[in-house]
Formats: sequence, structure tokens, C-alpha cells
Amino acid sequence: MKPYTFENSEALMQRAKKVVPGGIYGHQTPLVLTKGAYPSFFARGQGSHVWDVDGNEYIDFMCSYGPIVLGHRHPKVEEAARAQMELGNCFNAPGPVWVELAEHLVSITPFADWTVFAKNGSDVCTWATEVARQATGRPKIAMCSGAYHGTHAWCTPAPAGVMPEDRANIIYFRFNDLESLRRAIEENSGKVAGVIVSPFKHDAGHDSELPVEGFLAGVRKICDDNGMVLILDDVRAGFRLHMGGSGELFGVRPDLATYCKAIANGYPLAACVGRDSLRQAAQEVFFTGSYFTSAVPMAASLANLKELQASGAIDRMRTIGEKLRAGLLSQARSAGLGVTYSGPPALPYMTFNDDAGHFDRAKVFSGACARAGVYFAPRHNWFISAAHTERDIDDTLNVTEQAFAAVRKQFGA
Repeated sequence: MKPYTFENSEALMQRAKKVVPGGIYGHQTPLVLTKGAYPSFFARGQGSHVWDVDGNEYIDFMCSYGPIVLGHRHPKVEEAARAQMELGNCFNAPGPVWVELAEHLVSITPFADWTVFAKNGSDVCTWATEVARQATGRPKIAMCSGAYHGTHAWCTPAPAGVMPEDRANIIYFRFNDLESLRRAIEENSGKVAGVIVSPFKHDAGHDSELPVEGFLAGVRKICDDNGMVLILDDVRAGFRLHMGGSGELFGVRPDLATYCKAIANGYPLAACVGRDSLRQAAQEVFFTGSYFTSAVPMAASLANLKELQASGAIDRMRTIGEKLRAGLLSQARSAGLGVTYSGPPALPYMTFNDDAGHFDRAKVFSGACARAGVYFAPRHNWFISAAHTERDIDDTLNVTEQAFAAVRKQFGA
């Protein structure tokens, strides 16, 4: 196999830097990747594979950082999107698919009575906190320390441009620590509108952490006992773990749940579903956007959700993810390297025990994989799609065996 080169990608980056701050910003910035091993621009995707602008092919384990759940250019999703595009996308008011998709989301979510739509996970998470405040008349929101709920000022992980006033009504507790939540509530007695929490801990740059037995149920009870709204941020995991929302897998039903990434297989859409008790507050909190009613993403979403359910995609992603996990852990042991493999099989994350937060070994590992056609990110959880095959995993493990050897060669066992 010829070595991967990135001449076209590098040329595009130089052009981009002249007209876009930083060239590429946000979590897609190449600054967090292994230097010289990754492209900055992609040209196309098909199924579980992507090709960059230099023609290099990769088995894609980032899935556009989550949105691709059935695989790139899934025929049923693309057919639905094209059919709607023939009719139009953005009108003065929603199209019929607005109602059809809302009905479908309510039908598959056991606790939900209504749905609203937006474009980004940040949109719906922020709006959900406002609904909680409107419903309770209280100012404060409790969230886990270090959790990621979007890029708005109250929760962004980057402090630039953020004022203390932006977070004056945010209080913090620790994931899997009910006592820390109780203390936070007691210290702000009568002032807490709601709790926002992810179904499992997936903070950037840290090992994932599944909820311990009783934690999410305990959060539910604390909310009930104190008249607070429970918001489940299912933006990252939604529709990869359970069709009814990730809370169903972990035994908790929130008052509001937010979705984005996998809802429309790459088309721009977000949603929040909620209980009837919050319907009035939801109507009162102003929420709108020029593209919130766009019909093409909604048609894609409806096709995506139906296909996920009909094809047993969630079970398949779990099975494929388990095969990848078993293979990587076996290889790491054989290489004498300590790794931590965390998170659900469909959203795994692997770190090297000796990296101590610096990701040096992870960057060598992921860089070696990328140069051989397997796309992992070194400091973000990965994503399995329903398009990944047994052969993809076999081909990947052939590459990762050499990548572990590269880590051992550079750093020792």
C-alpha cells in the first residue's frame, strides 16, 4: 500500500486559514490529532468508509463524531431526503413531515408526550434548562463537573469569552456520586430548577464511566423529592444504545431528553422530547431558528429512525463494538501495554494507562492507524455504525496490531 500523502488537504488548509479563523475550528480542528497523520478535508463517504481529498481511504470509527449511525450515504435515508428535496426544504411554515417525525419520536419514547426541533445539541440542551426554569420559577441548574452539554456560555469547556455571570446559576456535582448532588441541592435549597446529566460520563479527554447501580434512579428520586426537572442529555448516545432513549437501557425516565448526532444520519437536526407536565412551559419559552423547520433533514430522520428499528441496528452496533473491544484488549496485553477501554461497545474510548492525560501514546497509536487507513481520534470516544462489518474489524485489527507495536517501540512496555 502506498504511503498516505496530504498535498491537497494541506493546500486547502492554507487557503482556509486566510479566510476562516484557524482554518478549521471546534472539535474537528486537526490540532488535537497526530501531526502529519491525518487529512484536514474529506471528499466523500460510503458505508463505513471515508475518502479524503487526496484519495486516501479510511475505515471510519468517528462517524463524523457521531452523526453517521447507519453508514455514510445510506440508500433509504438518501432516498427520503431526495424525495423531500424535490418538493422543497425550507418554507414559511413546516411541512407535513414536521408532524410525522414528532409523532414517531413520541411513539418510540416511553415517557414522551411532545417534541420540539432545532439544529444542534447545544440548542436543545440550553432550551431544556430554560423550560425547567420556566416550569419551576427557580434559577439554578445542576450539572456534573466537567460534563459537556454544548458550546453555550453556561456549559462550554473553553473559557474564552465567558464571563462569571454566564455561570452564576450553574451548580456542580460529581457523576456517580449522589451525596455530592444532595449537598449541592441542600446548599441551594429551593433555588434549583433541574438537573442535566448524560446517561453515561463521556467527558472529553477522560475515560468514560457507566452509571453505577442506583445512580440515575437516585437522581430521578432527588428530582422528584425536590420538585426539580430531570433532563437527560442524550445528544451523543441517543439511538446508539436504545430506540427509546438511552435512559431505557440504564433504567431511568427523565422529564426532558435531548437528541442530536445520530437522529438523522448526518443531516442537521436536533430534538427535545418531554412530558405533558412541561408542555405549557415549553410553549412559553421562545425557541426558533430560520432552519428549524427544514423538511429534508426531518425526512432523513424519519427514514433513519425507522431503518434503525427495522434492521436491528442497535444490536448490530453492540456486537461489532464488542468484537473490536475484545481484539484491541487482546493485542494490548500481547504488546505488554496497559490500556483502559471504557464506555458502551457502540461508543468506546481507549486510553493508555501511562499517558497521564498527555495522550502521547494515544497519538502515536491513532496516527499509526490513520496512516494505514483506520480513522480513530486520540482523545475522543469513537463511534460504531451499523455499516461496520466483521471484515472491517478484522482489517482494523491487522492495523492496530502494528500500531500497538509502534507505541511499544517508541515508549517501551
